[in-house]
Amino acid sequence: MIESTTTLLPVMEAFYTLQGEGFYQGRAAYFIRLAGCDVGCVWCDVKESWDALKHPLQSIESIVNGALKYPGRLAVITGGEPLLHPLSKLTEALQAAGFETNIETSGSSPLSGSWNWICLSPKKFKAPIPEIVPLANELKVVVFNKHDFDWAETYAAQVNPNCKLYLQPEWDKAAAITAIIVEYIMQNPKWELSLQLHKYINLP
Repeated sequence: MIESTTTLLPVMEAFYTLQGEGFYQGRAAYFIRLAGCDVGCVWCDVKESWDALKHPLQSIESIVNGALKYPGRLAVITGGEPLLHPLSKLTEALQAAGFETNIETSGSSPLSGSWNWICLSPKKFKAPIPEIVPLANELKVVVFNKHDFDWAETYAAQVNPNCKLYLQPEWDKAAAITAIIVEYIMQNPKWELSLQLHKYINLP
């Protein structure tokens, strides 16, 4: 966990949009993208988030006040890898202000915060810690090549029985890999397809 005070967090960006992926796809959501990541996915589309020192520290009060400017009451904490930071005070403040709190995480760092929904997206570059896996409400595996199906099944066998299972094509490979994912899901119907809707309709 990155050393910092519990009331200041490095925020790369925060914005109001639609959730483009997974179970909450299509819902209005306020995204809070925290800086800092030690996972290092080669296909990451927000590599500028990796270095926490390049982004300003913001108080929890200012983060929540930014979210309150918009009518939606779904807050999505993402990164980077948000669990590099202590998140209990942030989620407590967001929930006190009336927000549902969702996290998108690789699960590679210890869990902190109070969550209405945990989206676990395990990465080969730094695997999840075991204690987080059974807590996931949603397992979302990014498929870059055919070997990723085996990776997906490894974690599908470890999540709780109520966890939603999604396969999502890596954006730059989507043209080639989406049809393969569709065929896989048709043969393995416990999985569902997640597409990055926001990219198709040019939302952040």
